[in-house]
Amino acid sequence: MRRFFYATSNDSSDKNVPTYPKLSSLAIGASVELTESIVHHWCRVLRANIGDEGILFDGFGGEYHVRLQSISKKHAAVTLLAHLETNRNATILTKIGLVMSRGERLDYAIQKSTELGVSAIQLLTSHHGEVNLKPAQVEKKLAHWQQVAIAACEQCGLNRPPLIIAPLSIDDWLSNIAANENENKNEMMVSPIVAELSQDIYYQALQQPADLRLQLSVPAAGQPLMPETLPVVLKQQSPYVELLIGPEGGLSADECARAADAGFAPWQIGSRVLRTETAPVVALATLQALSL
Repeated sequence: MRRFFYATSNDSSDKNVPTYPKLSSLAIGASVELTESIVHHWCRVLRANIGDEGILFDGFGGEYHVRLQSISKKHAAVTLLAHLETNRNATILTKIGLVMSRGERLDYAIQKSTELGVSAIQLLTSHHGEVNLKPAQVEKKLAHWQQVAIAACEQCGLNRPPLIIAPLSIDDWLSNIAANENENKNEMMVSPIVAELSQDIYYQALQQPADLRLQLSVPAAGQPLMPETLPVVLKQQSPYVELLIGPEGGLSADECARAADAGFAPWQIGSRVLRTETAPVVALATLQALSL
């Protein structure tokens, strides 16, 4: 059965812009106007017909079994048939600070990290990084990367999309972490498609200090393969782990020092050097395996 992300929006400042309420605010049996993206994908691209059934999820928990009740040129509506409590969140809350790479490599990292249950990805620039966006590019690029994550959710069954957070320099990100430790919270800058969702309590937990911070590092002689605290943290009921993953050329010596000052312990996974798009996949899979 096809799954679609239903992006909620209650911004009533412009009467010409439709609003889409949280699905949990509606009764089973209610009629729901579909968002433009779902109408395009389900009704135009996939050529759905009245009576076809599917799954909607809005990121606030669970999912909804629905049936198409009407289709017009620009609009479509469904009937809510049932709420399914099923959630497929990872047991570990994870945020990755990921230095951006070019083109499809970053798309791949976001897609696969989503499939492995990442909670958020903070995009970063660094001294040796390949990508530095101009201010005018940020909104369009952020929307694209958030959509990559949403499409992965629709495919893999995850009901809470990871937040893709607007790029920061690694220095600014580490400074924000220090500020958060002192209770000076910084609002996450995300695409409008998940702006309302980002205020949910599940995602607000990402504003709290992490239980453990790990920097994926290049293998080095004499360096422990795994921080001693990692297995202990993973035994907690709801552990929160932050990961820092640098670019192909690695982080600079100064960036590594600043990361260490911010509490990021080096984590060497195996004896090989991983590509920047491979490292998130290996790290998330390893965390899940260690938590079993």
